[in-house]
Parts: sequence; structure tokens; C-alpha cells
Amino acid sequence: MTSFDTSAIDELEPRSRYDGTVAVVTGSTRGIGAGVAKRLAAEGARVVVTGRSEDAGAETVADIEDAGGEAVFVRADMRDPDDIAALFEATVEEFGRLDVLVNNAGVETYTAADEAELDDWNFVLETDFRSYWLCAKHAREHMDEGAIVNMSSNHAFATTPSIFPYNAVKAGINGMTRSMAIDFGPEVRVNTVNPGWVAIDRTTGDMDEERREELASIHPTGRIGVPEDVAAAVAFLASDEAGFVTGASLTIDGGRSAVLQDDFLPDYRERREE
Repeated sequence: MTSFDTSAIDELEPRSRYDGTVAVVTGSTRGIGAGVAKRLAAEGARVVVTGRSEDAGAETVADIEDAGGEAVFVRADMRDPDDIAALFEATVEEFGRLDVLVNNAGVETYTAADEAELDDWNFVLETDFRSYWLCAKHAREHMDEGAIVNMSSNHAFATTPSIFPYNAVKAGINGMTRSMAIDFGPEVRVNTVNPGWVAIDRTTGDMDEERREELASIHPTGRIGVPEDVAAAVAFLASDEAGFVTGASLTIDGGRSAVLQDDFLPDYRERREE
């Protein structure tokens, strides 16, 4: 399988796990969030797409509607508590209920711990951390029962230089999930997904083929992820099929976290083929 072969995913038949439900997906105008919104809509959910860009939001809604789904766009800046409150009021006003929240909005700065400024700290924590708490808090007020999925990262467990405070926040999200699972249960389940390398414009848009093949080679799956990989996991965790799963953290990284040395897998495969 090549690094961007998604044929196995594309052949999946949408099911109706979410018929009659309403889902809010933050940061869903592009990338992983858009993939999650499309997957939930394909399975029957009425989806609220949200983000800062009205044009990008309209494009995601159009993609969902063209595929036979139902969605609306509500503009909201996750750094603005008033926008967050208004998002959930608009959701309930539009659809009359709320069943699923996917906290996905996220930003990062390429700063080291000794280089980051207070503005960097506030930018990341307000968007990636505080908003998750506020969204979950508002969602809980409107949920008789339901599910919340928080988007973390494999940076919660192992990281790289100069990506602080993003990595610290992602570790914090996993702790937040455990608290929410305890405090919101038994009516609302809360889980985390931790994606690794996922092919979106922000991560791979400027990569040449050599670099893409190099990244693929250090994953046991032989490829890096696509948004559909993460969306499938979210769709499971937020569904009734995961009814006995809460407070959990699922890593979706193609086995990357199982590898100790970057050069081990390519050399190992070459020796086995000899």
C-alpha cells in the first residue's frame, strides 16, 4: 500500500449509526475536522460545521450536502467564549437537540519552551485547551445523553523540538478527558483520539515525494494517515457501539509509536526480502 492509497477506506459503505442525531465538530472547515464532519454526516448525523472562515465552512457544508447529508455552518472563533456559547445555542435552535461534540479546533506555534512568549502560550491554550473545556461544558448543558470526542495528538506521549506549548496542551487534553468522563458520566461519555502523521495541507502540502516516501517507510502500516482514518475512529467512539468506552485515549498513528528507531523498519523489510 502506498502512502496515500485510501482505496480500502473509500470502499466502506456508510451505515446509519447516527440517524436522528446532531453533531457539532469544531475546526471542521478543513483537514481532519472536515473529514470527521463528512463521516458523521455520511452515517446520518445532522452536522454543525464551525470555524472562522465562512468560505471554507460553506465549502464543507456543500460537500456534505452534495453527498446527500445535512449540515449547516455556524461561524465561531474558539478563542471567544461568547462565540462558543452562541454556537451551542444556535445548534439547539436549529436542530432542537445535541448528541455529539467533537472538539477538534487546533493551532500550534513552532517555538521551544525557552523561546515561546506569552502571546504564543495564550494563542495555543485558548484555542486548543480552554475552548475544549468551554465547548464540552456548554454541550453538556444540552445533552440528555451523548458523547464527546476530544482531539489530542501523539505529541501527548512523545514529541519533537520547538513545538511548545502545543505538545504540553495535547498531554493536558488527555487528562481533561479523564476528568470529563468521570464528571459527565453516566449520561455523557468522553474519549480522546491521538492522531499521528496525517496528510493534510498543513502537514504534507509542501512535501516532495521523497520525503513522503521516507515518512511512509517509518510506519508499520507502510503509509501515513489520512483524515478518513481519524474520522472512522471518531465515528466509532461517539457511537452506541462504544457504549462501554469512556475516559479512553486511542492512538491513531499507523503504529508509529511502536517503533524505537526511525531507520529500523526500512532496513528490516529489506533484509526480509533478500
